[in-house]
Amino acid sequence: MLDYLEEILTTLKQNKLRAIMTGFSVAWGIFMLIILLGSGNGLQNGMEFGLRDIAQNAIQIWPGRTSIEHEGLNKGRRIQFTNEDVELLQRDLQGIKDVTGRLYLWSEVPLTYKNEYSDYTVTCITPAYYRIRLQDLVKGRFINENDLKESRKVLVLSKSIVEQLFGDEDPIGELVKVGGIHFKVIGVSANPTDESAKDAMIPLSTGQRVFNGSHNLSNLALTTSYQTIAENKQVEEEVRSFLARRHRFSDEDQEALNVWNTMESVTQAQGVFNGLRLFIWVVGIMTIIAGIVGVSNIMIILVKERTKELGIRKALGASPWSVVQLVLSESLFITAVAGFMGMLLGMGVLHGASVILRQVYEGNPNIRNIFYNPSADFGVALSAAVVLVAAGLLAGFIPARKAASIKPIEALHDE
Repeated sequence: MLDYLEEILTTLKQNKLRAIMTGFSVAWGIFMLIILLGSGNGLQNGMEFGLRDIAQNAIQIWPGRTSIEHEGLNKGRRIQFTNEDVELLQRDLQGIKDVTGRLYLWSEVPLTYKNEYSDYTVTCITPAYYRIRLQDLVKGRFINENDLKESRKVLVLSKSIVEQLFGDEDPIGELVKVGGIHFKVIGVSANPTDESAKDAMIPLSTGQRVFNGSHNLSNLALTTSYQTIAENKQVEEEVRSFLARRHRFSDEDQEALNVWNTMESVTQAQGVFNGLRLFIWVVGIMTIIAGIVGVSNIMIILVKERTKELGIRKALGASPWSVVQLVLSESLFITAVAGFMGMLLGMGVLHGASVILRQVYEGNPNIRNIFYNPSADFGVALSAAVVLVAAGLLAGFIPARKAASIKPIEALHDE
């Protein structure tokens, strides 16, 4: 074995530049495949990370203005949702798991604790909100049904607001003025996609009674009990038709409602990433094939240059298989060493990029919603390297057969 290795190294040393360039083409092919796969995964991870704060089967609906005259009513009417919309949707339509309404109190509301104060967006919610817009509970509890029924003046604050208003103090049980009215802090939450999000949430019934004086809602959100895009889309159409009848606008009026179907968006994005992944594999494999062709070419050249040597070997009794083994071992050595070097370099670059990106996320967390954790599965990378080595053997087989078929007398007369 050592003799074979020594002979391979001696042969390659005689053609250093050619061996290096061939090995580089192989290493570059697998390196680019791993980098492309990691980049594609980074984009997909970013998209999925940006949707971690919402249920995958959610449908969110915002009211708009009518753009079509309907039932004698002029276009341009503002659609206004109410509590009754939530009750009727839950009662009359099939396939709805959770449904909730939200009310936003103006654009900015002053929150005051002792001498600290600032303006934030305050959202009036129901307990179902936490099953649709997902939140992490850091401390305390979320708003519950009793808070809603009794219109309690309780408040859940995001971690970033607590840090600004309370510093190192424990906020649970403390009173915070919301627009001049005291609310008790019962919980601290964190947005799983945005640590800097500033959310203040109070019970919907309390917000409507204290600040709004009506049953109006800013928007609706619901989840379905279905897992397929077709079924989810059917529920969306039924909800649109139901609201069209309730608020007297045309089913065909696309501006009356603004709808975001999470499952549809995720499915479309996954389709794009599947196409991107296929493209990456095609490009990577073609690059690797180019390297393998280079290996085959250099083996053909080496066999041509060593025709006389191989003839002498056969004249001294070397079997055809030993000649094949010699040529294949050189091909295997180049592809194995170059392939695994390319694999390790690619994995190393992706790891380094992940380390750098973690530092970047601290300064700008929103980047995670675009590009997050670029990585390639080690098993996939190792499998690609093994396939590459097998292809290297195949690439060397044709020149190996040619070498084995050399007749000693013809080889000795070769110039």
